[in-house]
Amino acid sequence: MTWAKADPDHVPPEIDTTQPSVARVYDAILGGKDNFAVDRAVAAEAIATVGDRGNGARLNRAALGRAVRYMALQGVDQFLDLGSGLPTVQNTHQIAQVINPAARVVYVDNDPMVAAHADALLADDGTTTVITADLRDPDTLLGHPGLGKLVDLAEPAGVLMTSVIHFVPDELDPWGLVARYMAAVAPGSYLALSHATYDNMPPLAVQASLETYARSTEPVYLRPRAEVERFFDGLELVPPYVGAEPTVTYVGLWGAEDPALADSDGSRGYYCGVARRSGFPARGWSVPGATGGLR
Repeated sequence: MTWAKADPDHVPPEIDTTQPSVARVYDAILGGKDNFAVDRAVAAEAIATVGDRGNGARLNRAALGRAVRYMALQGVDQFLDLGSGLPTVQNTHQIAQVINPAARVVYVDNDPMVAAHADALLADDGTTTVITADLRDPDTLLGHPGLGKLVDLAEPAGVLMTSVIHFVPDELDPWGLVARYMAAVAPGSYLALSHATYDNMPPLAVQASLETYARSTEPVYLRPRAEVERFFDGLELVPPYVGAEPTVTYVGLWGAEDPALADSDGSRGYYCGVARRSGFPARGWSVPGATGGLR
C-alpha cells in the first residue's frame, strides 16, 4: 500500500518537501497531484519561461507512449523505463499490455516519492516492479535482482529514457551512459529517448530555464540537435512516421498520423528518436494502428 492511500496527509521522512524534485515538477507541469508547493512554483516558472502552457511536456509524454506501442508491435515484450517519474495516465505497462498482456516493465527512478506511489504503477499480476536507483550507475542497476526477475537481458528489450538524460551533465558522459545500457541489452532491442533543447528558444528564455531548474534536485542541461543525435550512434534509427526517413525529430512529430498538424511550438522544445540495436529485422510502420496510444 502506498503512503498516499494509507494517509494522504502523511509524508514519509525520506521525502524532502522543501526542495523541488524534477519528478514532482514534471508531474505538476502535466497537471498531476503528486507534488508540493515548491514543485508547483518551479513548474509555473518553467511554463512561463517556455510560454507553451506545458504543451511540450504533454507532447513529450504522448510521443513516448506512441514509441512504447511501436516497440510492442515489433514484438518487444519487456521494457526498462529509466527515470520513469510519477504515475500518470497511461503508464508504460498499460500501453504495452494492450498489445501483449504478458509484457513486463521495470520502472526505475531515484526519487523516493516514485517508490512511495508504487501501487499506482504496479500491475496486479506481477508483470511490473519499481526499483529506486540512479540511472547514472548502470552497473549497479543492471545487476539489481529486481530487474533480473522481470527482464532477460539476453532477449530484446525496450529501453526508455523519457525526458531524463538532459539531467546528466557532460562531465558524466551521458552519451557513454546511454551506450552502456544499449550494450547490455540484446540485439533487436530498442531505445526511445527524448531530450529538451534550446535550439528554438531565445537566449533569455534559455537562461531563465536553466536558472529555474537549478533550484531543483537536478539542474537541466539543454542540448542542440547534433548532441541529441549522438545518443543514437551505433544504432539504427527508425522512421518517426509513415513516409519519413529514419531521423531524430520533434516530439510532436514522432508517431504522428498527420505530421503537418502535429508540428507546433511546444513540440519543438524536445527532440525524440527511436532506434534499434542491430539484430532482427524491424516490422516498420506497416502494422495497422501503430501510431495510436498515449503515454
